[in-house]
Amino acid sequence: MNPDDIINKLHPLERKVLPHLEKKISFDDLVKKSGMKDIEVMRAVQWLENKDILKVDSEEKEFIELDSNGLLYRKEGMPEKRFLKAIKDKPLSLGGLEKKSGLDRNEVSISLGMLKRHGAIDIKKEKELVVSITGKGKELLKKDSLEEQFLKKNFPVEFSCLEPQEKHAALELLKRKQILKKDKKTFREISLTELGEKVSKSKISGKEVVDKITPKMLKAKSWKKKGFRAFDVEINVPSISGGKRHFTNQVVEYVKQIWLELGFTEMTGNMVHTGFWDLDALFVPQDHPAREMQDTFYLKEPKKGSIKDKELLKRIKQTHENGWTTGSMGWRYNYSEETAKENMLRTHNTVLSAETLYKLKKQDLPAKFFAVGKCFRNETLDWKHLFEFYQVEGIVVDPDVNFKNLIGYLRNFFRKMGFPNVRIRPGHFPYTEPSAEVDVWHPVKKQWVEIGGSGIFRPEVSKPLMGFECPVAAWGLGLGRLIMDYWDIHDLRQYYKNDLKQLREMKVWLK
Repeated sequence: MNPDDIINKLHPLERKVLPHLEKKISFDDLVKKSGMKDIEVMRAVQWLENKDILKVDSEEKEFIELDSNGLLYRKEGMPEKRFLKAIKDKPLSLGGLEKKSGLDRNEVSISLGMLKRHGAIDIKKEKELVVSITGKGKELLKKDSLEEQFLKKNFPVEFSCLEPQEKHAALELLKRKQILKKDKKTFREISLTELGEKVSKSKISGKEVVDKITPKMLKAKSWKKKGFRAFDVEINVPSISGGKRHFTNQVVEYVKQIWLELGFTEMTGNMVHTGFWDLDALFVPQDHPAREMQDTFYLKEPKKGSIKDKELLKRIKQTHENGWTTGSMGWRYNYSEETAKENMLRTHNTVLSAETLYKLKKQDLPAKFFAVGKCFRNETLDWKHLFEFYQVEGIVVDPDVNFKNLIGYLRNFFRKMGFPNVRIRPGHFPYTEPSAEVDVWHPVKKQWVEIGGSGIFRPEVSKPLMGFECPVAAWGLGLGRLIMDYWDIHDLRQYYKNDLKQLREMKVWLK
């Protein structure tokens, strides 16, 4: 590349820096030689490095400097030395010692413990504590400690260059309050590349170079005599991260669109529900393991909610106890209305299905509903378990719906999600019969992956809620495992890291 072509594209800051570059020069020396501000030189150096004109080698070094107490102790002596000097001639009480030495109570306390450990003082209890110096203490007065010697050095000092004894002294002083402080500094050495040497040897024209035409230049027509900087269309430019939705939200919107295109209506609702709606209405017995604290997040405030429809409460209560008019025997226990009122974070989106069925009338049928939302379980957090997760919920309420229709809806959904092979196998859930587990064939792992559950709601669920009998096909599917491989995620916790680098680099969902 012709050096003159490169020079013609240089920014004014680059033009100012370039004449001061040597084969090797430190950043600080370049700032001094150019007479420019640090930030101006930094920008020019970065731009020149992008053009392969120079190379920057950075090294981070750790330095130690004196803090406020360090400056004081270098001038007046370490507190423990001043402590010993105060009691050199005669023992003193702690109050008298503070007055004579000029130390504050905290410094006296630190010195007291330190000198006691070294056997430099004796402490006796008379009317009050009295401190006297020992022979070892007198010996300590005759020489400087390693810490005192260290404070006499010329600061700042590079930590890695210290001798072993000096490092020990520095580490001891760093444990104490405001004597030393550590600081990291980055040193940059700038060297010209082969191209940079050619460019630096080329003569940079003294003719003024401008970046833009101003109204004043147009009016005076002075632009005709100016030299203009050429556009550099080949230079590397910083990557710009445009605004986009969080990658999990992209999938949520995609899933919603699938069900909307299939003629479903979206269900929405609160994340906090009573146990009545979340579990009782779905015929989950009140002594079921899912009701225990290890599986459910119960609220402390407000601890309980209310159940407004007393007739519905009566139907659910009787269904649990004896089956009501569903033809079932129920669970055969005494149903507790107080337990039913306990507030909890929803454990599944099926609670929205229960609320939707309650609002349905016969004239509304047939009807299809879906929900995509967060659920909460009191799980131990690890790579494959979260205490909050997205669940895809769906119900079809139709006098003619059957298990074969249910399988058809599931296959259609998973095909659109990129999983054409679906396996339905027998399962068990308290609120469906028949019940089925749903697996998809993973094309990368070459194995079946369990995704969720499905089935036909039992009459003990649908009839008390609607007041009449009607088949309801239902499913609840986990979303996390479906989308892990698309973004090469191997730990479910990565969905909620809020790592800006991760969010910027994640590809857009294009299924």
